[in-house]
Amino acid sequence: MTQTIEYAGPDTRPPRRSKSWWAGWVISAIPILMMGVLGAVILLFNRAMAEEGNAKYGYPAGVTVPLLIVEIICVILYAIPQTAVLGAILLTGYLGGAVATHVRAGEPWFFPVIVGALIWLGLYLRDPRLRSLVPLRKD
Repeated sequence: MTQTIEYAGPDTRPPRRSKSWWAGWVISAIPILMMGVLGAVILLFNRAMAEEGNAKYGYPAGVTVPLLIVEIICVILYAIPQTAVLGAILLTGYLGGAVATHVRAGEPWFFPVIVGALIWLGLYLRDPRLRSLVPLRKD
């Protein structure tokens, strides 16, 4: 006796999201809002302050707008699930420049490191492919 199973079509229900996925997005929202939204606000409304801050570290005023645009693009890439890993890699490089700038100026350098750790922790929690690639424990 053969059993027939009818195909009902693709499952249209939204996927059930885990607690780690939600925690990952909450953690990811911190650098997204801090770097992306704040960077856009500075770019649009307070460019002079950013140029003044860059001049303090020896950067010419002409690099402020390109740096802010690069920062915003990297944050957008990080916020899109399909390009999040690329965005995290690019943001890590961007924050590495911030660390180098603060070290050179003799200032505390740990804040960009903390932001970088939040970027990767948020991505780790929201992307199961990354968790399988970098397991924290071996079963």
